[in-house]
Amino acid sequence: MTQQASFGGGPLAGIRIIEVGHMLAGPYCGLLLADMGAEVIKIEPLEGDIARHVSPHFIGPHNAYFASLNRSKQSIVLDLASQQGRQELEKLVSKSHALITNLRPAAIRKLGLTYDSLGPHNQKFVCVALTGYGLEGPYSENPAYDYVIQALTGIMSLTGDPTSPPTKTGYSAVDNSAGMVAAMGLLAKIVEGKGGQVDVAMYDVMLSQLNYLVGASLNADEEVKRYANSSHPYMVPAQIFPTADGWLTLFITHDKFWEKFCREIDKPEWLIDERFATMASRRENRDFVLTAIMSVLITQSAQSWVNRLAPLGLVVSEVSTFKQALDSALTAERGLVVNLVNDKGESSYPLRAIGSLMRFNDYEPQYRLPPLLNEHHDVILGKTKESLA
Repeated sequence: MTQQASFGGGPLAGIRIIEVGHMLAGPYCGLLLADMGAEVIKIEPLEGDIARHVSPHFIGPHNAYFASLNRSKQSIVLDLASQQGRQELEKLVSKSHALITNLRPAAIRKLGLTYDSLGPHNQKFVCVALTGYGLEGPYSENPAYDYVIQALTGIMSLTGDPTSPPTKTGYSAVDNSAGMVAAMGLLAKIVEGKGGQVDVAMYDVMLSQLNYLVGASLNADEEVKRYANSSHPYMVPAQIFPTADGWLTLFITHDKFWEKFCREIDKPEWLIDERFATMASRRENRDFVLTAIMSVLITQSAQSWVNRLAPLGLVVSEVSTFKQALDSALTAERGLVVNLVNDKGESSYPLRAIGSLMRFNDYEPQYRLPPLLNEHHDVILGKTKESLA
């Protein structure tokens, strides 16, 4: 069952954001801000954001890929390289709070999408540049896509089975993470009340997210590597296990839970066996311990193990497919699948999405349809009774 939210308000009501972005990272940043009530004005080139044509799936006039990243925004087409386009951008800047862009640094500078260029039109204006390797430096103009950043930061080398080739994550982890960080930087400057430039590099974001692995390498010279079955480097058992009918995730973080696990599976001897008894000993005897656990878990279905172990407080779950997750009772209970509708709360075709990742006790996000190309040009530029004023 889908839910749809009421319109208006939000913690960012009254905040106007300009987005000059394409594909994923920049638009995802804009989506997060729109979900919190900001007015997000998406400036597109004549041909539109390339994301309008990425997916083979269309729902009415809307491309499914584009819709997933651009709900609740407004679209105008501007030629930012022209004098007229520049003047219209400057008019927007004078009555807005911030700009987010994920173009390449050369394009950002050429189009004047920096605080140095736009600050004179609004001293409190915030410019966020979301790039691969930063606005400046010898690497700044290198091509940067999610795949490449995963490869360069070592994420691919840490993902997948040790015997398989380096593997990317199953979704665009870099783009989405960078979009979140860009939104945080943008809001930090608005809260500060000062204009300025925010420089967010996808490369920096992902190295930062490797946090404890980076700490182990820098401070203990640990060789960070992949482990079979998505195993945690320090905690044993903490991984996926084959069962009689599928895969089970089991994550035992300390010895109190280990004791509960051993007693439930009728292996009390593991509590006194030096190879099994403590977290440290299980880590030192990883292969032996995991083989023993696998021989037990393979005898029953994943769901039967969940039914037995979850009531004990253990962290355990079946490994769901993508479709199973979308159709799950948990997704339904959280009201995560939402309808995208027009300003009147209507839609002539079903267009659905996953709703906001943040919940507020006094506000539900607006989930409006993604904009058609240039749909809001006259309204945004003040050529009708509505204006930016």
